[in-house]
Amino acid sequence: MHNLPEQHSTYQAGEPPTAQGLMAGKVAIITGAGRGFGSGIARAVGLEGSAVCISDINDDELAQTESDLKAEGIEVMAEHLDISDLQAFRHVVQLTVERYGRLDAVIQNAASLPLIPFEQISETMWWQQLHINLGGMFNAIKSCWDIFKLQGGGHIIGIGSGSSFRGFKNESAYCASKHAEDGLIKSLALESAPHKISLNTIGPGRKIKPTGITREQLLSISPEEKATWTDPSELGLAFVWLISQPPGLFSGFRFDAGILVDTIAQEGFNFQFSAEKVTNYVDDLLARKAWYENYPNS
Repeated sequence: MHNLPEQHSTYQAGEPPTAQGLMAGKVAIITGAGRGFGSGIARAVGLEGSAVCISDINDDELAQTESDLKAEGIEVMAEHLDISDLQAFRHVVQLTVERYGRLDAVIQNAASLPLIPFEQISETMWWQQLHINLGGMFNAIKSCWDIFKLQGGGHIIGIGSGSSFRGFKNESAYCASKHAEDGLIKSLALESAPHKISLNTIGPGRKIKPTGITREQLLSISPEEKATWTDPSELGLAFVWLISQPPGLFSGFRFDAGILVDTIAQEGFNFQFSAEKVTNYVDDLLARKAWYENYPNS
């Protein structure tokens, strides 16, 4: 499942982007791009030449990101999206392919993280969290699977978190959904291998702006607090690196943006791969790699 493909794109329709850069000619969808990590990822891949379809459930914040990206010369389209709605997700994917003629990556960044003690969580609130965080990942995969099969490959990337393998107070639903997302990625990497569809997660690996802080709330945050957060556009270079890899080369893994961007800064994007250069969880990556390589019929 780790062989380099001869060619990863045969799907033709529309007109692909022609910008210069490491991701020139590629097209990526980034959800939850109205603010924070999602907007930073969109900026990073866009500045490297990719056309980006950004989505969010908050139209005002989405419009601000769209304006910011266009001001930097990035080819961008913006679409309202509730990621818990499969048909809506499929519609955004369809619109993107109709406009650009291809799709190289879907980055499922959108999430919901209300801090609520378990005793205060209602059944409705519990399932809402799972529909957004786990269901959003399922919907992202379902929406682009057939297109990636037809193209001969593609990248689907979720967002890793400490909550993917640890438990935290007041995050029972979020931690459950993040643990499940990681299990989904690891399992589907075996089924997607014949189609060279890469499924991975990337964790920030650095302190970033908390998910729940809106653009408006950000105005009242002290400069001292903001100085402790890493620029999400810097961490977005980790996504540039992963999407630039041939589809099918890496799948089922958890990478960490912080250490990845350090490696890129020291050695460039074409660095010699080793686990300690791409993740804070080296033993986990090596164990996953060994599992996939020895899995029957992989």
